[in-house]
Amino acid sequence: MDLATPAPDPTLESPAPYIILRPPVQLAPLVVASPHSGRYYAPEFLSAARLGPLDLRRSEDSFVEELFQSAVTHGAPLLCAQFPRAFCDPNREAWELDPTMFADALPPWVNTTSPRVGAGLGTIARVVTSGESIYRGKLQFADAQARVATCWQPYHDALAGLIADTQLEFDCCLLIDCHSMPVGSGRFGGPDFVLGDAHGTACMPQITALVERVLREFGYEVRRNDPYAGGYVTRHYGRPRYGVHALQIEVARRLYMDESVLERSGGFNPLRAQLDILMQHVAAACAGIMAPAKKEGGASRHRQV
Repeated sequence: MDLATPAPDPTLESPAPYIILRPPVQLAPLVVASPHSGRYYAPEFLSAARLGPLDLRRSEDSFVEELFQSAVTHGAPLLCAQFPRAFCDPNREAWELDPTMFADALPPWVNTTSPRVGAGLGTIARVVTSGESIYRGKLQFADAQARVATCWQPYHDALAGLIADTQLEFDCCLLIDCHSMPVGSGRFGGPDFVLGDAHGTACMPQITALVERVLREFGYEVRRNDPYAGGYVTRHYGRPRYGVHALQIEVARRLYMDESVLERSGGFNPLRAQLDILMQHVAAACAGIMAPAKKEGGASRHRQV
């Protein structure tokens, strides 16, 4: 995988909206996803932005897909968005839009009142996570439609397909949705990890407890659901009564990168090695943990997600 972020070349075609790294054979009822680590910034997006590439990239969960890539070696597929969160956010509903960003009126069915929209972080973000406005001028609703059609929808089609295939094969599925937290978190500036299971509604507590235990054994401070209880992906796909569990993992960026220059730090490789052990534990245990609930809940093997 190309780890660099070169200057956009207008002669290059944009990449596919996502990539899936697959094991030769899926060995566990586990799907891992990184929705916010995409770093292809199209020339037309950069030209419409008032911020430079480095400032736009501060909204990324930089390198998260690399930290969790060993899930593939333990028999689980890894889904990675290639479009950046600042362009289109797949961890939102499809139509969470801020009407002040658009020159034309939005349809009445658009969600304009969610807390994410109010914070400027809807499906099409108004600001980067540091609070700075992204765009020079107004967008058209057609811009949002195009981004949903070419980024959001393909990503969710792929994710839903992986979950459905896993559930068909194993009769259950655990989705680990991987994210990172900005400066101010981790190593005595806040928790090192936050596990979001929508306050116990999106994932079996035994799975959350397993992840928490392994991370605490490494010496990390771990919180549950504070301040991140899980976004759209966790809440939408996490349906334990139907055999699908979803857990969001937030990693403090200061553990593995220098946020000022968006480069990996000396902590990157040690953290990646520890997350490899975590993925090994989760892949080995998740089927056995979910099996009793699956039998009690009578989950359908063909549930639509």
